[in-house]
Amino acid sequence: MITTDYIRRLAMGRYLSSRLVLALDVAMSAGASALALFILRLLRPAPLPYGLAVAWLLFATGAALAAFVLLGTHRSVIRHSTLRDVARFVVAATAKAGAAGFAALLLGEGVLGANALFCLALLDWLLTLALVVGVRVVLLMGYDAMRGMLGAAASARRTPVLVHGTGEKAVAVALRLAGSAHYRVVGLLEREPRGGRRTVGGHRVWACDSADALGRIASRFHLGALVFPSEADARAEAEGMVRLGIDCGLRLLVAPALDDVGAKRAVREVAIEDLLGRPEIRMEMDEVVAHFRGRRVMVTGAAGSIGAELCRQLAAMGVARLVLFDNAESPLHALRLELEERFPALDLVPVIGDVRLLPRLDFAFRTHRPEAVFHAAAYKHVPLMEENPCEAVLVNVVGSRNVANKCLEYGAGEMVMVSTDKAVNPTNVMGCTKRLAEIYVQSLGLAVERGAMAGATRFVTTRFGNVLGSNGSVIPRFREQIAKGGPLTVTHPDITRFFMTIPEACRLVMEAAAMADGTRIFAFDMGRPVRIADLARRMVELSGLVPDRDIRIEYTGLRPGEKLYEEVLSDEENTLPTSHDRIRVAKVRAYDHAEAVRAVDELERLARAVDIESTVWLMKKIVPEFKSENSIYKELDKEPSNR
Repeated sequence: MITTDYIRRLAMGRYLSSRLVLALDVAMSAGASALALFILRLLRPAPLPYGLAVAWLLFATGAALAAFVLLGTHRSVIRHSTLRDVARFVVAATAKAGAAGFAALLLGEGVLGANALFCLALLDWLLTLALVVGVRVVLLMGYDAMRGMLGAAASARRTPVLVHGTGEKAVAVALRLAGSAHYRVVGLLEREPRGGRRTVGGHRVWACDSADALGRIASRFHLGALVFPSEADARAEAEGMVRLGIDCGLRLLVAPALDDVGAKRAVREVAIEDLLGRPEIRMEMDEVVAHFRGRRVMVTGAAGSIGAELCRQLAAMGVARLVLFDNAESPLHALRLELEERFPALDLVPVIGDVRLLPRLDFAFRTHRPEAVFHAAAYKHVPLMEENPCEAVLVNVVGSRNVANKCLEYGAGEMVMVSTDKAVNPTNVMGCTKRLAEIYVQSLGLAVERGAMAGATRFVTTRFGNVLGSNGSVIPRFREQIAKGGPLTVTHPDITRFFMTIPEACRLVMEAAAMADGTRIFAFDMGRPVRIADLARRMVELSGLVPDRDIRIEYTGLRPGEKLYEEVLSDEENTLPTSHDRIRVAKVRAYDHAEAVRAVDELERLARAVDIESTVWLMKKIVPEFKSENSIYKELDKEPSNR
């Protein structure tokens, strides 16, 4: 059935053939030349020589055709014409008039006269521009009229929106949404009025600095949403226009980056990740790309949140081979399918394996000989590891030792271990196991640097806090609870955490690896801490609901091993600066490698025997700053005399 939408898509989605446009331009140009000759004949008492008129038409038309083809004026889509297209026509008309005038000079200057020849060339130039550009104006007006008629019925179904800002990005988003089947732009929005009514990019600019002012605009246009040109713009307005939009009950949308425009809809909902913390960390990646391009790279824990993003970014850098090492079958399979689709030329090797199993780890290293290893395999959930400390030791400590030893044995150029802010003054088993892994890896690296161990591997450790949207983290949990109607469970009203997006965390990890010239523990600047209760309320508001009315927020008490405030990773007291203002070198105590080996061996013996109390007590002895919080292991901090 032929519907209005079908006719609209047919009319609005088709472009005129470039050959047809070229023929139309040449015809208009020839008509302009003929009209110029006619006007000159009316103004001049003496008749024009027939041969001169024919020569003028032929040379002018030929020169116009050549100029149009060379300048590519026919390849521009008429409905998207710009001043640059007009400039091309000025050049083409000038070339045409010049060529015809030169021909006339050779054939008939003595008959026509220099003044008449100049007038003819000027008339031809002006008329060519007027006709060629005029035809485009008429076609544009017709297109707009057709779009208005065909879009009238669909307009009622489209959501009226305001685009935030008046800059180039805002105007570009408004232009992109002009053909949207979902949204209708009714204007641009700015905070402060600049005096008088004005338009930008053909759109009325509305100013409002309060919820009442925005509410009046929303009521006038039956407004459905605010569109922000970018995530950075939404983040900058987190306490400004975002708050006003929430108060007025509007949807909040953000335009995608240019490489995401292929989505069916040109915008998406503003996510809580867009509004948290500080602006996303940007960095020059050229040196990082050059560092990893053409190398064999292995990622342990490849199917996890951090590991998978590391794999995506490494694949885009053109590594020679990417080895995905993980024991989670389904997530690893999903990652493999994704990377094979996005990077069909990549030499991709998925390996099912466990860092606790030395033979399987040895097989992967012996077979693929990685030149760089990112060690992201770990147990990370604090309460779960508090209940299973022996497993935390076997994966986080023994597994890290195994990977580090294999890197040295098979000559990897560098090993980069992903650690956590919870390793700083740990208050739980998980944080302490990560600190123990740091101790072993650092001691091994320092032993290599001193010549006490043979090898040339550089050992780099990176510390950062929570990553937004990672598996099992607070934001996906809150989303699930909101979808179920609540309540949202927060452990304590005052609990805060540092957050970083997964992509920027991975970029910093790779940058730290590229800049390290030896064994280092790098700490990342995480920005300002975020109060989890505020995060919960904001997520409820972004869902169009009212906290404590539509969705309750309940406080459940701190979980085992959990503390209110995480340690600041990168202050001047505990770190040293690097060339990157977001990456600093942590000041930590250096351990003797032989002592570290004995400590990890004993921890492994106790953990495999599932001697929980002795395992945790030894952890506290090796890491004396490990003081349990809200945990059954707090009693072990008293250090009984019989041990």
